[in-house]
Amino acid sequence: MNQPTEQLLNAAHTTLGELNSLAATGLAGFEKLVELNLATAKDAMADTAEHMQAALSAKAPQDLAATANLLQPMAEKAAAYGRAVAAIVTDTGAALTKSAESQMAQVQAQAMATIDATMKHAPAGSEGAVAAFKSAVSAGQHALETAQANAKAAASAVEKNLAAVTDAATKAARATTKA
Repeated sequence: MNQPTEQLLNAAHTTLGELNSLAATGLAGFEKLVELNLATAKDAMADTAEHMQAALSAKAPQDLAATANLLQPMAEKAAAYGRAVAAIVTDTGAALTKSAESQMAQVQAQAMATIDATMKHAPAGSEGAVAAFKSAVSAGQHALETAQANAKAAASAVEKNLAAVTDAATKAARATTKA
């Protein structure tokens, strides 16, 4: 087997293993979300039953009004759920991004090595075309790096906005409960 073909096959094999790892990471994140949702649903059912029991056993209007104080813990639990979801999504996304970036760097290095090896055998007089091709590959890599940086910045902004919305919702629920 010739060297460039062997390098491409090795790169494909490595990429397949890495894709399998990425899929496992994504599935683990999904599993955490499912577990969180099940636990939250169980807690919500228990809380609802407890609140309904308290409301039904109220003998005076004051007793019924006291059950309204149970809304604040529910709002806090909802905010905690939102933070837990955000943490799972952020952690899983960070793991996937780190793995993908590592793999991308390896693939790029292997591709450049393969291109260099192949271009050494280019016919005489094709130096300009080889240089243009290498320049295009380099520009593509730079564009990819820029896109990755922009995606990280966007994800960070979304995470900050989600935290701000969750905090605002919690404060609003506390204010409503106190009023």
